[in-house]
Amino acid sequence: MAGQSSFDVSTGADLQEVDNAVNQAMKEVGQRYDFKGSHCGIQFDRAKATLTLEADDDFRMRALFDVLQARLIRRGVPLKNLTVGDITPAAGGHVRRVLTLTQGIPTDTARAIVKAVKERTFKKVQIAIQGDELRVTSPSKDNLQEVIAFLRGQDFGIQLTFGNYRS
Repeated sequence: MAGQSSFDVSTGADLQEVDNAVNQAMKEVGQRYDFKGSHCGIQFDRAKATLTLEADDDFRMRALFDVLQARLIRRGVPLKNLTVGDITPAAGGHVRRVLTLTQGIPTDTARAIVKAVKERTFKKVQIAIQGDELRVTSPSKDNLQEVIAFLRGQDFGIQLTFGNYRS
């Protein structure tokens, strides 16, 4: 019989796609009539994986957020991995909102995933936390496919991606 087969469970957004979505959103904001004469902007910090939205008032902030969301969806960035902060007042009568992208599975979520898989008692399936992703191993490829189907059916608050399949 062959050795162990495995796959990795991870999460995260392609930061280049996020950057492209931000650029497209800013281009649309520059062309829209309801944003004429306003000082709205989006700053993307790639190192921290955060987006900072700044607008003149709450109405424009909601419109700016809607434009950004539409562009993120179109570029294939999972919105489940987006943590939306509160609208806070900024200097000069503006308002600000910080959005954080989840890159990697948080420890609490990873533990919840491991617990859920172990409670389901798949035959000869082992799951281990490796940094910010999980490794699932089993001698049977069918069991691995059952685990993938099970995890897709659950909601852990983030979008899971399955990759690095090895047999």
